[in-house]
This record gives sequence, structure tokens and C-alpha cells, in this order.
Amino acid sequence: MSFLIVAACMAVLILLLTWGKMNAFVAFMLVSILAGLSLGISPEKIPASLQKGIGDTIGGLLGIIVLGAMLGKLVAESGAARQIANTLMQLLGAKNVQWALMIAGFIIGVPLYYGVGFVLMVPLIFSVVYQYKLPAVYIGLPTLAALSITHGFLPPHPSPAALVTQFHADMGLTLFYGLIVAIPALLLAGPLFSRLLVNMPSDSNKLFAQSSNEEKPLPGKFNSFLTALLPVILLVATTAATHMPAFQGNRWVLFLGDAPVVMLLAAVVAAFSLGTMQGTPMKQVMNTYAEAVKDIAMIVLIIAGSGALKQVLADSGVSNSIATAMQSWHIPVLVLGWLAAALIRACVGSATIAGLTAAGMIGPLMIQSGANPNLMVLSIGAGSLMFSHVNDAGFWMFKEYFNLSIKNTLLSWSVMETIVGITGLAGVLILNCFF
Repeated sequence: MSFLIVAACMAVLILLLTWGKMNAFVAFMLVSILAGLSLGISPEKIPASLQKGIGDTIGGLLGIIVLGAMLGKLVAESGAARQIANTLMQLLGAKNVQWALMIAGFIIGVPLYYGVGFVLMVPLIFSVVYQYKLPAVYIGLPTLAALSITHGFLPPHPSPAALVTQFHADMGLTLFYGLIVAIPALLLAGPLFSRLLVNMPSDSNKLFAQSSNEEKPLPGKFNSFLTALLPVILLVATTAATHMPAFQGNRWVLFLGDAPVVMLLAAVVAAFSLGTMQGTPMKQVMNTYAEAVKDIAMIVLIIAGSGALKQVLADSGVSNSIATAMQSWHIPVLVLGWLAAALIRACVGSATIAGLTAAGMIGPLMIQSGANPNLMVLSIGAGSLMFSHVNDAGFWMFKEYFNLSIKNTLLSWSVMETIVGITGLAGVLILNCFF
């Protein structure tokens, strides 16, 4: 009976988000209250569950998400992102321009949130399309696949960072495993798949015909790459150090490897390297940081709402009941997490909501099964990127920017996202054999 109640609450959540067009945070809160009442939690205890869920979920994440948004916005507005793309195109040459843009998308995608990265990279894609007279979908899809992969697999992006917190995983190890899984997913969904789309008709967007003629001086090449990748460098370096006998238990290594500290250091370094050292007053840099917080306010609220629902399910005892029931399905928990996220993604459209909702359902089962929490983060992340269609904003952004029919958007964008999701799961299952 409890399983049916939870399934009904999930259905109500999906209906509120899709048919009702309700704000995701409001929908999560309403469904959390409905679930609490339906599962027998005393009404006066429900507010405490909501508050605990929100606090526990956001407490460790707020600094990571906010500081990550600040860094990403400054990387974009300072011109560092454009410098990275231009440098890679110069290094790899006109023949490999697709690879140059894809690698740039991956590097830029690490600090930038998906929507920002999308809007930033599309003008670069079309400037190359016009300059070299190349097929737009063939050139652009691998770059946008790179952005999608970083969004779904790699901390400090909101969804994987939130999943790390919920599953008590290690941020550095998750990032390391995520990079291993991301590379084959990117190659398959990017350059290899796009070969099938060379002849796909696309009426290139004239808005970006002159987009590459900006005169603003760009930051230096080394500065741009180092600042954008600093969180990755610090997390990977400190994670590696903790596995070396000479540094195990070292207080400074543990301090510097803490994700909020990493993001704080990266944001402070960027304020100087991409701000004041480029002639931008510190006040203007701080204004950029303030604007970045506005950009991600709703993402923070969505994560908070998902935490409230997770806590209500935990306090009612139904999470453990569902976990026990799922054990009889004889489906590996990593596959089950992927499947749950994929189904919710297909219904709701949002990768973030899909990942966080699936995590609340799978968490107790993961603990009982003893699954690797770092791989669990990646499995659910891969599932949350599955089949993107008409209920996903990314689907419509790609369709409109590239002027495609709905059929061709499904054949290009939707298939690309599905390849990423399936390849991601395969990578997780292979890693699970070794770790």
C-alpha cells in the first residue's frame, strides 16, 4: 500500500510540473505535505520534516552551488570562455574545428551552468559554421553534448553535487570517476554520432553571423584555462593526495580538498585573475557575482524542495519499505537508480528534478545493497540525461537556435541525449567491476 501511495505522489508531482505548469519548488513542497499526510505522519510533525530535509540538503551545498555560479559567470563575461574556444581552434586547425569546439565545450562546461554554457557556445558554433561553411548540426551537436555531460556527471554542477551530498559520496572521487565515464560518452554522442547528421538540413541562425567580431580584449590563454579548470585541478589533486601515504590524514590536504573551500578559492582567484588583473574594478566583479546568485536561485530552491520530499519519505519509514521491496526485483541497484531517473526525466523533462527525485527513492536501497555511492551518483546522473523531448527546455533551445523541424530535433538532439545516458550507465557498470 505504501508503495502505491508513493507512486501516486510521484504522479501528482509530474502532473503539477507538466500539466499544471507549477513552479518546481512549490510542487515539491505540496507533494511533500501530501505524502506525509497519506503515509500517516502526524500533521504537526510534517513542518519539522520539511525544515530538516531542506536544511540537511542545502546546508552542505549552498556554498558549492553559489560559488560555482559566480565562477562560471565571470568565466563567461570576462571573455575567458571565448579565449579557450579560440585557442583550441587555433591549435587544432580548421580541419579539426569540430573537435576544438567540443573540447572547448567540455572545459567551459565544468564551471558554467548548462543554460549559460548553451547560450555562450551557440554564437561560437555559428561563427565557425559561417566562416568555414560547415553543416551546423554536425559542428554544433558534439559541443552541446559536452555541456550536457558536464551538467549531468561532474560536480560542482548542482545535480551531481546534490547527489554527492545525499549519498554521502566523495566529491573528488565522483569527479574522477565522472571524467572517466564522460570521455567515451562524449566520443560516442559527439563526433561519432554527428557523422550521421552531416546532411541534416539546418537553416543557420542569421543572428550569429557576425558574432565573432567582438573587440573586447580577452584574458591570456594560460590564465583562462587555469582559472576555468581550477576546481577540477584542486579536487583531483587533493583526492589523489589523500591516497598517498605521505599525505594521508594531513589536515591541510583535507581542508583544501573540501568542496566548498575549493569553490571559494576558485572564486577568489578568478576575481583577481579574470577581474582586477584584466582592468575590471573589484566592485564590478562583485556585481557579476551578485547577478550569478540570481541566476541559480531557482535551482537552489528545487534542490531544497527535493530534500523536503526525501525527508518526509524517510520519516514515514516508507523509504526503507520500498528499498526492501525493490531488493526482490533482482535488478542491480545501479541499474535501478538509472532507470528511475530515466523514467522521471522522460515524464518531467528536467534532468535536475529527475536526478534528485530518483535519489530520494533509491537512497535507502543503496545503503542496504552496499553499492558504491560515487558510482550511484553517476548512474542516476546518466539516467537523468536520457531521452530529452518536447517537455525539456534544452530540446526547444536546440530546435530554435538551429532552425530544425521537430522530427529532426528528435533524430539529433534526443538521440544524442539517449546515447549519453546509455553510455554513461555502461561506463558506471564497467567501473563497478573494478572499484
